Amino acid sequence: MDRAAIVSMLDRRGVTYGLVEHPPAQTTLEADAFIEGHEGVRTKSLFLVNRKRTRSYLVVMDDRKALDLSALAQVLGEGRLSFGSADRLRDALDLEPGVVSPLGLLSPAHRGTLLSFDRDMLSERVLTFHPGDNRATIFIATADLLDLLDVEGVEYQVIDC
Repeated sequence: MDRAAIVSMLDRRGVTYGLVEHPPAQTTLEADAFIEGHEGVRTKSLFLVNRKRTRSYLVVMDDRKALDLSALAQVLGEGRLSFGSADRLRDALDLEPGVVSPLGLLSPAHRGTLLSFDRDMLSERVLTFHPGDNRATIFIATADLLDLLDVEGVEYQVIDC
């Protein structure tokens, strides 16, 4: 979903959010510089695939936390995980690298990817994401995001990364 569709859905559902526009940011580090001083966990959304490329995962975690792919593969019941290609990302979520977020799964057409949130991050009050566009960062209460995903029928799991 693009930014207009995401914002429209949030507005229709009455979800409170903040939106900060900024120059394009390809990394969480770049985006952080534009949103300094705003409350919210800076997240990274990682698009991963299993060894046979039969299953895709979107893992969302605090951007300050290091990822152990081998340990995560065990948590997800996979032999091995790797980062999905830009083409596979486009096919699965219709998103480009650098703008991946769980908000992309709000479209029913993109529900084949298993969404996983790191448990540690969910204890925070506000989460931040790119809203389908790396020229903005959206701030949304964690509880509101999870409620929205539930209402929209987006399945997710909470894991320990």
